Amino acid sequence: MAARSQYEELARQLSAVGAVKRGLARALPAECPGGSAAVLALLDQHGEMRISRLAELLAVDMSVTSRHVAHVAERGWIERSPDPADKRSRILRLTPAGDDVLVDLNLRVTDTFAHHLQEWSDDDVGQLNTLLARLRDSFARRGSGGCAPGKHSDECRLRPADSDDDSYTRTPV
Repeated sequence: MAARSQYEELARQLSAVGAVKRGLARALPAECPGGSAAVLALLDQHGEMRISRLAELLAVDMSVTSRHVAHVAERGWIERSPDPADKRSRILRLTPAGDDVLVDLNLRVTDTFAHHLQEWSDDDVGQLNTLLARLRDSFARRGSGGCAPGKHSDECRLRPADSDDDSYTRTPV
C-alpha cells in the first residue's frame, strides 16, 4: 500500500486536473458546452436510454440533466421519443446530426491532447490511459465516496489509508 503522503499528493494532482478539463472545454465550440458534450458521448457509448439513466451516468441531479438534454434536443442532436414500456418516460437517442457533432468534438479533444502532450512518448500516454482507467475502475467497484456498492453514506466513513480505526471519519481533501 502506498504511503499516506502519496495519497495526499494524488489528491492535490487530481484537484489540479480541473485546469486540464477547462483547457479541453475551451476546445469545444460555444454551442456545445461540456455538459452537452457529455450527454452526446454517453448516448454514443451506451446507446439509447431514459433520462434517469443518463443522470446516473453523468452523476448529476435530474434538473441539471434535463437542462443538458433540452440544450442538445433544441439543436437536433438527440431525439426524445416515448418509452414503449412507460409512455410517461422518454427514450433519448443520438440523431445523425448528433453523430456529426460528436465526430467534431472527438477531433477537437484529440487535437488538444496531441498539442499539449506532443513531447510525451506513446508509452507515457499509454501508461496514463492505463492508470486512469484503473483508478476509475477502483472507484467504480467501491461506489461513490469510497464505499462498497450498496452501503449507505451513514454506514461508510472515510478513514486514513494507514488507519485500522473503523470509527474514524474524515472529509476527503
